[in-house]
Amino acid sequence: MSSSPQTHEHKLAPNVLGLFESAVMGVAGSAPAYSIAASTALLVGAVGLAGPAALLYCGIAMFGIVFAFNYLGRTESNSGATYAWVRRGLHPALGYIAGWSLLMCSSIFMVAATLPAGSSFLGLFSEKLSNSKGWVTLFGTVFFLLMVAAVAFGVTITAKVQVLMSTIEVGLLALFAILAIFHGTKTHTFSWHWFSPTSFGTSQKFFAGALVAAFYYWGWDVTANLNEETKGSHKTPGQGAIIGMIITFMLFEVFTVGSNMVLSDKDIADNSANILGVLGQKVWPGTPGKLIVVAVLLSTVATLETQLIQVTRTMFSMGRDGTLARSFGKVHKKYQTPIVATMTITVVGIGLFVGSQFIGSLGTIMTDAIAAIGVQISIYYALAGFSVVVLFRKMIFKSFKNFILMGLWPLIGALFMSIMFIKVIPTLDTLTKVVGFGTIALGLIPMLWYWSRGHVYFKMPTKAERLAVLHEFEHNL
Repeated sequence: MSSSPQTHEHKLAPNVLGLFESAVMGVAGSAPAYSIAASTALLVGAVGLAGPAALLYCGIAMFGIVFAFNYLGRTESNSGATYAWVRRGLHPALGYIAGWSLLMCSSIFMVAATLPAGSSFLGLFSEKLSNSKGWVTLFGTVFFLLMVAAVAFGVTITAKVQVLMSTIEVGLLALFAILAIFHGTKTHTFSWHWFSPTSFGTSQKFFAGALVAAFYYWGWDVTANLNEETKGSHKTPGQGAIIGMIITFMLFEVFTVGSNMVLSDKDIADNSANILGVLGQKVWPGTPGKLIVVAVLLSTVATLETQLIQVTRTMFSMGRDGTLARSFGKVHKKYQTPIVATMTITVVGIGLFVGSQFIGSLGTIMTDAIAAIGVQISIYYALAGFSVVVLFRKMIFKSFKNFILMGLWPLIGALFMSIMFIKVIPTLDTLTKVVGFGTIALGLIPMLWYWSRGHVYFKMPTKAERLAVLHEFEHNL
């Protein structure tokens, strides 16, 4: 429960988004074109031609987390989402870690998204410039600041921008996926074995592929962080997430199959930063083939915007509760957006861009960032899956639907994320471990500080509060 009243300065603009806009946000958050462009080389490196299988089995588990969010969202409209829900379902400390994990992975993602945005744009004009870290960072920063402006000026503008960008992106992806599947010259003949659990060879490869696949899907939960700004705030965000996840799941599978059929191992190894550009030229040579690069650029900018929404809304919720600086909980009087949180994350983002210059090549930055993000999202997704099972344990057996969608499937999703987390740790390099775990460990400092001061957030919910939640949930079914 929030410890601060919902005064005008702590209240986001209500009833701005409908189901359509929420579903679009879910697609934009997962960013199909960006995910494919940024992660295909990593997925192929991890599992070879078994990419469709990795996306299939991770996708099945991810749907369990989507259903968990759908039900948890019916208990309380809170832009902090897992930060608020896990507190009530499991423990305040775990809720805080869930919220902090999202803050960290979204912050890291700003680098992982901004660099491809700059690279994709420059790639339309010069391949040399698209691989120049300095120029890529400069133009990426420009796109980042444009998205900051869109987020700062209100969710209405954000939604309109997202509808336009995501519609074009999905249309272009569907077109090129079909062209790839029906392309006359095939590098590999289609095989149902690509979907088989035996296609991985070892469990280590399976979970390595699952980690990359988790990054593909991540981002659909932006709909939950927008729940205070959505019509039907208890139901619509969850429904939007489900629709968005279905669309991205189908796009990922179809496009990965098409990539397997058209691209060779050499194509992928030599063009890891421009996979879709190469595929576009293979299936539609010349200028038309560059349209797929436009899809990547739009997708990258779109997902950068949704991540700004996730991180600023979570900071806003924590600031409003007083578990971070209370200034984060203030909104702009005119635009009703969390302006202090937005300005803060802008400064942090630019600082990260500058710092990334000293890490290594673009490929190294992307590989380490994606792995670190995969570890962090597995934490807060798993916590959400366990939370819904614990919180609604007395309702799970009331119907077959409840048993599957409220109990079994979220539990499978949570266990999958937990096992994946444990299995991939030994495979991570030192930098990824430092970034992935070190940034989460930083969250223990503010958590212990506010906890030691007796903050109300860290007091376990009473029995009366839990019963009130269940009553609210039944009302919103």
